[in-house]
Amino acid sequence: MKFIVSSILSLIFLTFAYAEGSSPSKGIIATSNSHASKAAKDIIDRGGNAIDATVAVQLVLTLTEPQATGIGGGAFMLYWDEGTSKLYSIDGREKAPSKVTENLFLDNDGNKKRFYPDAVVGSQSVGVPGIIKLLEETHKKFGKLPWEELFKYAIDLAENGFPVSPALNSILGYLKPLKEIEPAASYYFIENSEGLKKPIPVGHILKNIEYSNTLKRLSKYGSYDFYEGETAKLIIDALNNNSKDSKMSFEDLKNYQIVWREPLCRKYRSYDVCAMGPPSSGGLTMLMMLKIFENFDIRSMDPNSIEMVHLFSEVNRITYADRAYYMGDSDFINVPVEGLLNETYLNERSKIISPNSYSKTIKHGNPPGAEEFEKNMDISKPSTSHFVIIDKEGNAVSMTSTVEGPFGSHLMAGGFILNNELTDFSMIPEFNGKKIANRVEPNKRPMSSMTPTIIFKDNNLFALTGSPGGTSIINYVTKSVLGLIDWNLDPVQVAELPHYMNKGLYTELEKNTSLEDLKIGLELLGHPIKVQSKRSGLHIALKKYDGFIGGADPRREGLVIPIN
Repeated sequence: MKFIVSSILSLIFLTFAYAEGSSPSKGIIATSNSHASKAAKDIIDRGGNAIDATVAVQLVLTLTEPQATGIGGGAFMLYWDEGTSKLYSIDGREKAPSKVTENLFLDNDGNKKRFYPDAVVGSQSVGVPGIIKLLEETHKKFGKLPWEELFKYAIDLAENGFPVSPALNSILGYLKPLKEIEPAASYYFIENSEGLKKPIPVGHILKNIEYSNTLKRLSKYGSYDFYEGETAKLIIDALNNNSKDSKMSFEDLKNYQIVWREPLCRKYRSYDVCAMGPPSSGGLTMLMMLKIFENFDIRSMDPNSIEMVHLFSEVNRITYADRAYYMGDSDFINVPVEGLLNETYLNERSKIISPNSYSKTIKHGNPPGAEEFEKNMDISKPSTSHFVIIDKEGNAVSMTSTVEGPFGSHLMAGGFILNNELTDFSMIPEFNGKKIANRVEPNKRPMSSMTPTIIFKDNNLFALTGSPGGTSIINYVTKSVLGLIDWNLDPVQVAELPHYMNKGLYTELEKNTSLEDLKIGLELLGHPIKVQSKRSGLHIALKKYDGFIGGADPRREGLVIPIN
């Protein structure tokens, strides 16, 4: 199946996923960037495990995929420890600084600010980054190789450079404010003979000496450098130089902690599907959808049929309606997890669905134990990165990391991009006299759509999946689970499936795919249709016989490498 897939901002270009062999192997690496996959393989070859390789991957992605992820952002990780047969769920999500108020994204007249660039660009959108703490603490608990050794590949790449990819080049062409913000402007743009700033061209060897220096400090001093040392100073200086009203302080950095949370797991068919719980909305919404799908004979449906697109869209609308009202940071609000996953409740919600017509209105339900909030009003852009790693011993990582929107806040410190994660909060704190669950509050984590997922069969590792894509992530990942379990597809076939979804306003069909042929038929059922490009980045590993096979999304620039 071939796709011509446009970038997230409508520039059309082709990307390819490469795989070294398709036979089952002891382990698998699948990331969105060839350099990151090779860094992981290097670590495994030197005796490291999945956690060691995760550190190396994230450090490289910060350099090669700065539009999507980096150590200036946050992440959610699922880790399966084969030796103890235990699943861990680690929250490295960014936090709001302690000095923010719920009116962060309102102007002086009390109106919400324009999302881009007013809310996104600059220090006001930056949350306290969590990735370095997540990497260090998981490495201390599970890693094998010395911490310093995990930095060598990324340091070498930063000092000697790497060729600029089509994805990196293309996104730069659409971010006009980035051209005016230093040091990003000088780093990512080249002035032509006419004095115009143009994105660094594809193939240009891009070096980042400042990032190399940051990595050397982190390799020597660990997270102390990032949260209290020289790098912390660089972060605060970058924020204050952008705005004297920056809310983040040294204390905010110093006080940041990751959270070891209970994985959120539920049965789907005969499989155990496990994901992140709140503050991610991804796992909870996905599991709600899967429990509703159990009421339908998915196996008999063609993945790209009108019947399936209609059903998937209606289930989307039901679950996203609840997501908007009830989900957020469970350390601040009561997220009714058990109520939202209650089978009686979901069975009743599923009765909304008609096989022959689009439901004109789908409102949020009233799950058991829910508090009354108003609808969330956030705008999330499809950036982020996801990777999966299974090492030779069977330890496994499914991790999604992000700086939120393309190039985050557009601010750089220490050679890396700072996130704009606070725009994942609701832009307004209340509506119709009711508070919004996902409103801005000091030290709160914004609701996320990131959905790293691990699936088990008979208590054994079966599959890993996840994707970038903003609020679309949940749909990408849910459909990948259906593909692996109900449609018996391999990882490459799953990653190649064309995308469809409905997050409440209209049914989205992926541009330049066979789904366009369904437009008229779906409109006859009542669907409002929008044909648009999709930028998923599914990276998948699947148990096959006595080993694993992997797949990388053809819409990205990933590489699958087997481990033997």
